Amino acid sequence: MILLLLFVAAFTAVGVRLTQLGFVSQGRTSRRNSRGSAVVGRVDIVDRNGKVLARTFDAYSVGVHPSQLIGKPRELAGQISRILPMQSETALLRELTSLKPFRYIQRHISPANVRKFMILGEPGVEILQEPERIYPESALAAHVLGYADIDGIGRAGLERQYQDRLTASAQGPLQLSIDGRVQAVLELELQNAMTEHSAIGAAGVVLDANTGEVIALASLPGFNPNTPSRSTSDARFNRATQGVYELGSTFKAFTIATALETGVIHSLADRYDARVPLQMGRFRIHDDDAQNRWLTVPEIFAYSSNIGAARIAQAIGADRQRSFLDRLGMLRPVAVDLPERGRPLYPASWGELATMTVGFGHGLAVSPLHLALGYAAVVNGGVWRPATLLKMSDDRPVAGTRVFSQQTSATMRSLLRLVVVHGTGVKANAHGYRVGGKTGTAEKAERGGYNHHALISTFAGAFPIDAPRYVVVVTLDEPKGTRATGGYATAGWVAAPVAHGLIRTIGPMLGVYPDLSRDIDLTPILPLVTGTAAE
Repeated sequence: MILLLLFVAAFTAVGVRLTQLGFVSQGRTSRRNSRGSAVVGRVDIVDRNGKVLARTFDAYSVGVHPSQLIGKPRELAGQISRILPMQSETALLRELTSLKPFRYIQRHISPANVRKFMILGEPGVEILQEPERIYPESALAAHVLGYADIDGIGRAGLERQYQDRLTASAQGPLQLSIDGRVQAVLELELQNAMTEHSAIGAAGVVLDANTGEVIALASLPGFNPNTPSRSTSDARFNRATQGVYELGSTFKAFTIATALETGVIHSLADRYDARVPLQMGRFRIHDDDAQNRWLTVPEIFAYSSNIGAARIAQAIGADRQRSFLDRLGMLRPVAVDLPERGRPLYPASWGELATMTVGFGHGLAVSPLHLALGYAAVVNGGVWRPATLLKMSDDRPVAGTRVFSQQTSATMRSLLRLVVVHGTGVKANAHGYRVGGKTGTAEKAERGGYNHHALISTFAGAFPIDAPRYVVVVTLDEPKGTRATGGYATAGWVAAPVAHGLIRTIGPMLGVYPDLSRDIDLTPILPLVTGTAAE
């Protein structure tokens, strides 16, 4: 009886230990599989409010040491096939008879199947404990987060950018500047606009104008980082940071700000000849909403005059224009902590014609995030900062460099407000939020020229413009006009309304509420503007 009890106790102890080895976690951030290589775990990624966007769970995989099998491979292949019906006996037999020391049978199997494999009692079959990366919000912020592969290696987005930080077990969660609520609204507004206007893609940015923090960044179509292999390369492409586009008249803000800063514009009352199109060799610069007269600076901006902007850029000159655009980060990959960063396209020969066309947003292709960072510098008092996707403390914004004076920035805020009150951006005028901004519509550049039937329609702005807190950029790729827009697919009709809906929804989330008691005083500017710009 004593001997029997000893045997029972021994077998019980062995069973308990086997259970511990099979089911109990042995460390948070890594496992070493039977091949001797580390399978890396990762710490959580959370948004600025602590909401989990990426998390690692313990999972199990099954593999085989062919040389250690004691059963017949063909019989074992049949048994395993009954546990894993998706695996064919032929394929399993090939793995079980491999000359290699170890072969995976299947990664990430269920606990129920773990028990079935243990019951087989085959010493050559090994259960491995491995971490599995899960994105509980599915496609939310997918292009920001990126994804990690089955071996715990970051392959895109922040998962790749911060590989070392995310695999350091002593570190806490990686906290992002992204606000999950704002991100969800941005993605929804862009998706609705894409559907309504049959666009092939869209991108959007919400940026803290004073700290450089990215509050939301979206690219559509999107993908599910839980199953990246099921998505297309187009869906994984980040249009907000990786795609570069000619963003049209939104660049007129940089042209006028540069002219104010350099003294080219002495007064907003300065007038420029826009009576007839400009002819430069075989190229002709014209206005879509031609006024056919001399225009003041506010009119050039509000009516989005290409002729006026080209004349201002011509007066600035190529060297000064290029210098200011470089200081705004427009001539290098966008400054953000993501590996997916597009390289701007700009003229190889920056002559007089290139200077004039760049002045109204043609001939220079940048990403929507480039544009957002430039607008932040225009409205925040003149300081350009790189973007960050990590949450910053309130008293430690991203370090920046001064590009424009406070006076230039104040003047530009008034002009941006003018565009939304009396210009092409009126459909972005969210009631009480004092939105300021600029529309931009450009034909897509293609090999050999431009596609007149494919547009990039963009709205870039900030709110509340009298004391800017957030910059918003919305871009639609090849939108189509509808009956509601009168057939137009230009930015004033398709992008500005997206910004309107976005700002109205996210404003209260970000602590910005409608306030009709304050606004920028446009009284000094309005006498310089005749009429109202067309949409």
